[in-house]
Amino acid sequence: MSRILVTGGAGYLGSVMVPELLAAGHSVRVLDNFRYGQTSLLDCCSSEGLEIVRGDVRDERILSGALDGTEYVVHLAALVGAPVCDADAAGASTTNLDSVDLLLSLRGDRRLLFPCTNSGYGIGQEGKFCTEETPLSPISLYGRTKVEAEKRILEAGRSISFRLATVFGASPRMRTDLLVNDFVHRAVRDGFVVVFEGHFRRNYIHVRDVAGAFAHGMENFESMQGRPYNVGLSDANLTKIELCEAIRRRLPRFVFLESSVGTDPDKRDYVVSNERMEATGFRPRFSIDDGIAELVKAYSVLPRQAFGNA
Repeated sequence: MSRILVTGGAGYLGSVMVPELLAAGHSVRVLDNFRYGQTSLLDCCSSEGLEIVRGDVRDERILSGALDGTEYVVHLAALVGAPVCDADAAGASTTNLDSVDLLLSLRGDRRLLFPCTNSGYGIGQEGKFCTEETPLSPISLYGRTKVEAEKRILEAGRSISFRLATVFGASPRMRTDLLVNDFVHRAVRDGFVVVFEGHFRRNYIHVRDVAGAFAHGMENFESMQGRPYNVGLSDANLTKIELCEAIRRRLPRFVFLESSVGTDPDKRDYVVSNERMEATGFRPRFSIDDGIAELVKAYSVLPRQAFGNA
């Protein structure tokens, strides 16, 4: 079993990933500043394999100590999403980029796994799949910082980057601002949603499959290192309208209206190929329909408020 540092391990992804790594027998050290006041790792505190370091990934002393004795680093710590990065451009630069430079200067020969975003593809070409060889053209500050961080990490070697599709699903550190999570939230709470630019298409992946992708990367590190991998559902390159139709199959009273006036600030529109990742033997376990069913139940538990990163 391995000794793993997960930076940002109390966030939306980490709060799902850390329990799964512990259940697999790994020792996990989490470095997180708990900026959202989340309590998402409380159920893991009984595990002897868990250690928590409360601090900032940009602090050299704290990061150096957190790395001590580890074999793998899963670098989740970041300001994630366009709104929070636009609201704090300096924080986006220091957290999403400067922390990567600091990590690379300190990590020695540790193996590094990194979550990038397939939003780096920006606006794709009609009828053409975005592969890992497609030129990157991110259209948000968030996308630009993640793409540049990926470049530095891959150039440094002994690393894998996962270009994640739009993530969905329930997490102990919930986010309702992600597209699938948001639309299901509106369907459950309001019964309707107004869709802007409903023909825009993107790819999706369940948060538990993201955790599975990282575990797969650790298990197959030597053969996978040095490359980026798109991670998404190959049968879920969906338009926003197709997503709404999938939600309505679960919630027949859900009403969605496509507005001809107004635009979506998130201009991503592309179809993505996940063949490289699938060729390594990885297969997602959860479909869009699985996620919708899960979220409907989750929103019966959560209080009537939004949970986001901004």
